[in-house]
Amino acid sequence: MIVTKAFHFAVFKNSFISPLAPFCYNHQFSCSHSVTIAYLLTTFPFFKNKNRYMPIKLSEISTRAPKEFDKEQTKEKLVLLLEELDELQNLLYANGKHSVLVIIQGMDASGKDGAVKNVFGTLNPLGVLAKSFKAPTEEELSHDFLWRIHKYTPAKGMIQVFNRSQYEDVLITRVHKWIDEKTVGERMNAINNFEMLLQEHGQTIILKFYLHLSREKQHERLNERLTIAKKHWKANPNDFIEATRWDDYMKAYEDCFEKCNLVPWTIVPADQNWYKEYILASTLVDALKKLKMQYPPLKEQ
Repeated sequence: MIVTKAFHFAVFKNSFISPLAPFCYNHQFSCSHSVTIAYLLTTFPFFKNKNRYMPIKLSEISTRAPKEFDKEQTKEKLVLLLEELDELQNLLYANGKHSVLVIIQGMDASGKDGAVKNVFGTLNPLGVLAKSFKAPTEEELSHDFLWRIHKYTPAKGMIQVFNRSQYEDVLITRVHKWIDEKTVGERMNAINNFEMLLQEHGQTIILKFYLHLSREKQHERLNERLTIAKKHWKANPNDFIEATRWDDYMKAYEDCFEKCNLVPWTIVPADQNWYKEYILASTLVDALKKLKMQYPPLKEQ
């Protein structure tokens, strides 16, 4: 197996690859023989096996942290990462040359809200914006499906977090058959072009995360919303109805990973919040460090 650009780590249900394991950032995989490979948890949507693409199967990817990760040690590392992220955000804001778009997708109760709060909540609010996309309004439906998305993309110097995103328009709409398969394909092409536009003409760094929750953990968390007083406000009977469509949603997400991958995905085991938050923070820190930013010099008077 030939790969390039070593980075990060991987988890399959029955295997572990160390943090130094290689992955291919630009998707150029070549396998000299049939292999079973752990899904590398930062950024590639599939691997190439004997000149054919092997789509991601979420059922084969663990939703829990590798056993080698200690909870308390990882939480301590997260504190240090957030301190580093705070400084990198200041640099990004001061430079004003790049922007960052963080897209967080996941099933109900996968921890999207908590990830936004715990990873981005300590940063300077002048440089971070968060947008949660709900069901489109009547006005939004009167435009193309990306209209409501584009106006919230980040200006240079800013970090914008999307809690759900344009991908809802090829997920829930597809699962419920509100759009046909031809429209799904057209929208996926539009999403790819949209993300390329942001990267090439907006100098936007795009990080896409799928919070990979187990069906059992989802059921547990949804029930907590009914039994724990401080979570009652989150309770929504429709979440239980949507949960019955689990298999359809998994297939829809897997298709997104395969066909909307010009900007690669990070699949994050999300059963344990401490690990999920660590992955998001470390991925963002790594992306910002690669910009090699410096504070602007004093302006001449």
